[in-house]
Amino acid sequence: LAAVTQDSWALQYAAEELKADREFILTAVTKNGRTLKYAAKKFKGDREIVLAAVTQDSWALQYAAEELKADREFILTAVTKNGRTLKYAAKKFKGDREIVLAAVTQ
Repeated sequence: LAAVTQDSWALQYAAEELKADREFILTAVTKNGRTLKYAAKKFKGDREIVLAAVTQDSWALQYAAEELKADREFILTAVTKNGRTLKYAAKKFKGDREIVLAAVTQ
């Protein structure tokens, strides 16, 4: 975990068991949001994990499941935590007044 928190690339070399361990991944994305890239696929659609990741680093949303990127409620919550998350949200939200306002006033 220490290696992963310092360098998100380290997770790509971790054992599959760790990449599939929810608590491990939640801890990792809280420390370094970009580690979401190497998490098991099931976690890329996990609201709690992805929200923790984007709160730490807005770039993490690019690794999230498409369903979350297209979920208005989730994106509204995410941009409230980190306005830069809007960059990786579904295109339809970039013109959504409420979402954009939440992103810029965050």
